[in-house]
Amino acid sequence: MVLDTLAHNPLLVLFLVAASGYLFGRISIHGFRLGVAGVLFAGIAAGALDARLSLPDIVYLLGLALFVYTMGLSTGPVFVSSLRRAGLRWNILALAAIATVAGAVVAVSWLLGLGGPKGAGFFTGVLTNTPALAAVVEKLHGHDAELPVVAYSLAYPVSVISSMIAISVLQRLWRIDYAADSAAAGIVDEQILNATAEVRRPLSVTDVIRASASRAIIGRVRHNEHDAVAEPDQRLEPGDLVTIVGTPKAVADATRLVGEASPQPLDADRSHLDVRRIFMSNPKLVGQCIDELQLADRFGAAITRVRREDTDMLAEGHTVLELGDRIRVVAPPERMKEVSRYFGDSYRELGELNIASLSLGLALGLLVGALSIPLPGGGHFSIGFAGGPLVVGLLLGARRRTGPLVWQLPTAVNTSLRQIGLVLFLAGIGTRAGHSFASTITTGGGWLILGSALVLCLVTAFSVLLVGHKLLGLPMGVATGVLAGLSTQPATLVFASEQSGNGLPELGYATVFPAAMLTKILLAQLLLSVLIVS
Repeated sequence: MVLDTLAHNPLLVLFLVAASGYLFGRISIHGFRLGVAGVLFAGIAAGALDARLSLPDIVYLLGLALFVYTMGLSTGPVFVSSLRRAGLRWNILALAAIATVAGAVVAVSWLLGLGGPKGAGFFTGVLTNTPALAAVVEKLHGHDAELPVVAYSLAYPVSVISSMIAISVLQRLWRIDYAADSAAAGIVDEQILNATAEVRRPLSVTDVIRASASRAIIGRVRHNEHDAVAEPDQRLEPGDLVTIVGTPKAVADATRLVGEASPQPLDADRSHLDVRRIFMSNPKLVGQCIDELQLADRFGAAITRVRREDTDMLAEGHTVLELGDRIRVVAPPERMKEVSRYFGDSYRELGELNIASLSLGLALGLLVGALSIPLPGGGHFSIGFAGGPLVVGLLLGARRRTGPLVWQLPTAVNTSLRQIGLVLFLAGIGTRAGHSFASTITTGGGWLILGSALVLCLVTAFSVLLVGHKLLGLPMGVATGVLAGLSTQPATLVFASEQSGNGLPELGYATVFPAAMLTKILLAQLLLSVLIVS
C-alpha cells in the first residue's frame, strides 16, 4: 500500500529521498560523513526497494544542468586565469588517469568476457559519466541497450565510495592541514589588516604599491591635520600619517618603506572620513574594475577591501566587482549616502533571481550540449546536458556580462541553486540505478563486475591523489578536486569541499571537468567499437 502510494507520487519520493539522504549524510563516524552525497545512497536504497520508485529522467537532467551551469558561472573567472598558470598540469594528470582507466577496462572486459556494451557501460560507471553512458546507449540503437546500463549501475556507486574512501584515508594518513597546505602553495589569500604609519621620507602612493607588488595599498592620508583618501600619484611628505592596508607582511614592509609605525589609529577618527561596508547590488557595475569607477573624482572616496563569499581581498585597481561583494569604502561622511546609492547597497536585491539571464544561459548551454559532431567512420558525439551548460557557464562566468545582460548571479542565489540542482541530480540518478544494482548484485556476474570496479576505482583514486599531492606538489584540496573532476562526479566534489573547508576542490574540479567530459564521451564510444570487434 505504501509502495503503491509512493509509486504514484514521484514528487513525494523525491522529497523523502532528499530529506532522508541529507540526514543520513550528516551522520559522522570517526570524522567521516557523506554530506549531501548521502542523497545518492538514499536514492539507490529507494530504487532497490521498488523499481517503480525510479524518478523521471527530467529530475536528474534538470539537476545536473543546473548544478554544472551555476558552478561554471561562479568558477569561470578563476578557471580562465588558472589555465594560464597550473591548470595545464592538472588537466594532464586527469587525462592520463582517464586513459589509464580506459586501458584497464579493456583488460577487465576481456578477462570477464563482458563484451562491447557491458564493457563500455563499465567504463562510464567507473568514471561516473552519465553523458558518456547516454552516448553508448544511443550508438547501440536499441540493441542490447540495457547491458551498458547494468554495468554502469554496478560500477557507479562503487566509484563514488572509492573516491571518498581514498580522500578520507589519505588525509588522515598524511595529516593534512588544508588551510596550511593551501597557504603554502600560495593559492589562498592571507588575512587583510590595516595599520597607521608616519612618513619619514618623500615618496608617492604609487611607489608604495609598486614596492609591495600590489600586496598593500594606502587608504587615507593625513596632511596638515586634514584627512583625505589617497590617490595614486599623490606625493607623501615627511610628517604625514597614512593608513596602509594589505597582508601582514606587506603592511610591515610598506611601513618600513614610508617611515615607521604610528600609535595613532588614523581610521578611528571619522570626523573627516567615514568607513562603511556596502553591498554591491548595482548590476550596472558588474564586470567593471575599481579603477574604472573613478571614485576619488566622483565622491572623494576609495575602496580598500572587497569581501567575496567568506574571503577578504585587497581592493586593487584591477579588481573586478561582482554582485554580492561587500566593499569597504572610505569616504567623507556627507558623501557616504551617495556612495551607498551608487553601489546599490540592497540586500533584498541580492536575493532576487534574474530569470532571463539564468534561463537564456541554460538554454545556450543545452543547445551547445545537443550539437552533434561527426566522427570518422560515420559516428558522432555531443558533450551532452552536462558538458554544454558547464562550458557555457564557464565562458559566461568569465565574461560576467554582455551589454545590459548580467550573467553572474549573486553568491547566495548561486549557492542555493547549485545545492538544489545537486540534490535533484543525486536523487534522480540514485533511484534509477537502485533496482539494477540490487538485481544484478544477486548474480555471480554482478559480483565479479562489482569486485573489479572496486579494485580499479580504489587504485585510480589513491594513485591520482598520490601523484597529484606528493609528486606534483598540488595542495590536497586541488588534488581532491581533480579526482572529482576526472570522474565528473558532483558527489565526490561535495565530499571533498566539506573535508577541505575551502574552494580549492571546486577550482580543481572546474579546471579539469570540460576536458575530462569530452574525453570520456569519445573514449566510451571508442571502447564500444573496440570491444565489439575483439
